[in-house]
Amino acid sequence: MKRKELHSIFLAGVEAVNPYGLVLQAVCLNGKNLNIGDVSHNLNHFKNIIVVGAGKATAPMAQAMESILGDVIDDGKIIVKYGHTARLKRIKVVEASHPVPDEAGVKGTEDIITMLKNADKETLIICLISGGGSALLVSPYTGITLRDKQSVTGFLLKSGATIDELNIVRKHLSKVKGGRFAEIAYPATLVTIVLSDVIGDRIDVIASGPTVPDPTTFQDAMAVIEKYSLRDRLPAKVSKLLKQGLNGKVKDTPKSGEPFFKKTETIVIGSIKNAIASAMEKAMSLGFDTEVITSKLQGEARDAARYLAARAIEVQNSLRSGDKPKCLISAGETTVTVKGNGIGGRNQELALSFAMEIEGIKGITMLSAGTDGTDGPTDAAGAFVDGNTIVSARELGIVPEIYLENNNSYNFFKRLDFMSKRRHHLITGPTGTNVMDMQVILVEV
Repeated sequence: MKRKELHSIFLAGVEAVNPYGLVLQAVCLNGKNLNIGDVSHNLNHFKNIIVVGAGKATAPMAQAMESILGDVIDDGKIIVKYGHTARLKRIKVVEASHPVPDEAGVKGTEDIITMLKNADKETLIICLISGGGSALLVSPYTGITLRDKQSVTGFLLKSGATIDELNIVRKHLSKVKGGRFAEIAYPATLVTIVLSDVIGDRIDVIASGPTVPDPTTFQDAMAVIEKYSLRDRLPAKVSKLLKQGLNGKVKDTPKSGEPFFKKTETIVIGSIKNAIASAMEKAMSLGFDTEVITSKLQGEARDAARYLAARAIEVQNSLRSGDKPKCLISAGETTVTVKGNGIGGRNQELALSFAMEIEGIKGITMLSAGTDGTDGPTDAAGAFVDGNTIVSARELGIVPEIYLENNNSYNFFKRLDFMSKRRHHLITGPTGTNVMDMQVILVEV
């Protein structure tokens, strides 16, 4: 297995989206002028500067802001996933649960809301947002409990809902998502710096778009609930709120044209595109003829695996003796409809499915991993597989179909690693960034 090459190509992609470096590229202080992207703010116009935010990659983003502004920052608080923290001086860090929210996230969000409410027109708020912010920046709408939100989030995750669909519902059960954060911050000046983890870099989807207009409605939220047949499973208070929203008794999320959005601006500093470009460059430097299959991989992880395996086999069949080996790169965010009670994540399920598709075929190897270093509720980022992975498993008495059917890909690879004495799991720990998932496939004759 070409594990070393796979890992180095993936790592090159991850390093290209280091949030600390991306912030330093996009933001600089020139005298009293804070330049963020194409916009400049004269800090003499503000009496207070606060930094807030939420997401898996927010800690290194906050470190960069501290290195730029230093003691100019008057106050700040960010909310990160457990373990995704960093040492900060001016900005406080709260660790909370992802993807299902917890009380720590609620408390941290309430503290941030208090800062926003105390802000005035002479306050500059810098908001740092990255993937994971939807679960970490959590403030249930009036009448909704945290347990209600946990239940709905869990139902949608297990049903295989896309991140877009999940966030449509989240926005309509929240006090801060879908533009409501910006409404609370008014009349302060609000600048949002975003690291994208969604297909198409849609700022209304990333972290459920807390600081931008929301194009979705209560009708859209209910359509998602209906699509996954969850109406009868909703907590009573959630059903009541959605019905009130549909009937116009609860105001919808803020739309474009609201006056408070005139005091906001948003800049996206990086995305999966940066990671793919760097991974391609690394692959070519290693001697591979490189091709990007897609940067928008989505749908069920098993279906994506079949698609990628078919493409890899097609490419292999086209190679002739003497041809350069090929590197195929894809990226995106798949989903898993959970029907079993095993442990896994979308990358490990994709890798297991891919391995089953190429069983016995020599010359094809693949790594599927999350750029954040965590795949589902596991300590693995993803997994390496090749044509011998399933052959070896069967020889050891491990039946892959049973593990796949039970959504138990993590334990499949854990057991295989233990019994075969070969490492298939990729365990990196938190990488400090988050721009969806990446698959690297190496193909040779």
